[in-house]
Amino acid sequence: MLKSALLSAAILASAVFATTSVRAEDTGSAAEAKAMLDRAIVEVKADLPAALVKFNDPKGNFRDRDLYVFCANISDGILTAHPKLIGTDIRTIKDKNDKPLGKEMYDSAKEGTIVEVSYVWPTPGGTEPVEKVSFVTKVNSQICGVGYYK
Repeated sequence: MLKSALLSAAILASAVFATTSVRAEDTGSAAEAKAMLDRAIVEVKADLPAALVKFNDPKGNFRDRDLYVFCANISDGILTAHPKLIGTDIRTIKDKNDKPLGKEMYDSAKEGTIVEVSYVWPTPGGTEPVEKVSFVTKVNSQICGVGYYK
């Protein structure tokens, strides 16, 4: 009976460890987020309408695990690319701690410079917010960014 309980505990512990390891591999890194934003900048400069179609394609090259491109119009703050929030004014978005992260992104984005905005946000499919950092820049008529979870 004791051996059976110990074996069950060991199996459970290894399953939890394996799940944790898979989760770590399923998240994008800071370097990968920055590289995706660099590619997005090139796309926006080449052809904005085509870029937005690519960014919003759930199976496209601008979706990688938890990484995705988001963009908003500079003129009115309306999100033009995002997995779920298209049409939302980025300036109104706050995290669970009431931090106005969208306004910070909107206000700090500058052409030719990439800034970092830190906040808490749920992982895709999750409900509990975790630390996240987004790289954000202004490119032509858009504010675009890519975030990663810490």
